[in-house]
Amino acid sequence: MAGNTYDARRGELTTYFDRTAVEAWSRLTSDAPVSRIRATVRAGRDAMRGTLLSWLPADMTGLRLLDAGCGTGALSVEAARRGAEVVAIDVSPTLVGLAQERLPAIPGPGRVAFQVGDMLDPGLGRFDHVVAMDSLIHYRPADIVRALAALGARTDGSVLFTVAPRTALLTVMHAAGQFFPRGDRSPAIVPVTEGGLRRRISSEPALDGFTWTKSHRINSGFYLSNAVALTRALPRPSAPGVQP
Repeated sequence: MAGNTYDARRGELTTYFDRTAVEAWSRLTSDAPVSRIRATVRAGRDAMRGTLLSWLPADMTGLRLLDAGCGTGALSVEAARRGAEVVAIDVSPTLVGLAQERLPAIPGPGRVAFQVGDMLDPGLGRFDHVVAMDSLIHYRPADIVRALAALGARTDGSVLFTVAPRTALLTVMHAAGQFFPRGDRSPAIVPVTEGGLRRRISSEPALDGFTWTKSHRINSGFYLSNAVALTRALPRPSAPGVQP
């Protein structure tokens, strides 16, 4: 269980994405014209999605992927085009509805199953890879690590996720409240330090089998996010004549 603070924040996010800022996020995740500020966010999100996809196998035929916090489904579609069986989940029924409306025909074996719910639901099953793009940035470090532990427990390959890096620039931008107009501003993003997060992850027993393998920051105007790859270590081969 991720805890009460995780549940409370998830409820705030559901309200925000499903009621407060539906139109803003519908436009942001489309090709519709947007303001200069939102254009930097769109460009940053596109770059981040490209980074995370580059960390996944080029051929995902037969692999199962969880898009944890899928939004309108852009990453899910690209993974399915590589042959993956994608379970795409989000807390917002409205965003999932948009994703289903926008879902193109996907040639080959790949497919996407969109659903509304909690990305930590164990009933979703096991996965080869999990991607949580900008879906953990609103949570405290302790909740982030608990969520990663829950996701890692049912992941055989890698868990790719993003966090908001704690920088002076991000602090100033949040103080100024310039990410979105006041009427559709999202719940607060929680900046974290990379060193602090790495220490928390390394001390979490449920993540013992994972190694922090990659980190990459995207800074695009009003979009600032840090991607991290946790990869499950392969079992060591036994020495000749030694039984595992």
